[in-house]
Amino acid sequence: MAEEKVEKFEMIIPPGVTGMIIAHVMENYNLEVKQTDGGPMFQGTIKDLEDARDYIVKALNERIDVLEKKNREETKPPE
Repeated sequence: MAEEKVEKFEMIIPPGVTGMIIAHVMENYNLEVKQTDGGPMFQGTIKDLEDARDYIVKALNERIDVLEKKNREETKPPE
């Protein structure tokens, strides 16, 4: 029986992605992290990389919302 060859692709891990997000992506999207001269990259199938990208964007947007809310509360003038 012939083995099916699965082509692997790479996606640069953008700056600002936390270790927790990277760990979640590796566990849930069947991706590996590869160190390169250009920085760390996820390696896997196109489908897994696209799903991981969507998760990363969602997770970063949620983090930005939390930080913006905290900033608004801190800069809110006293009543």
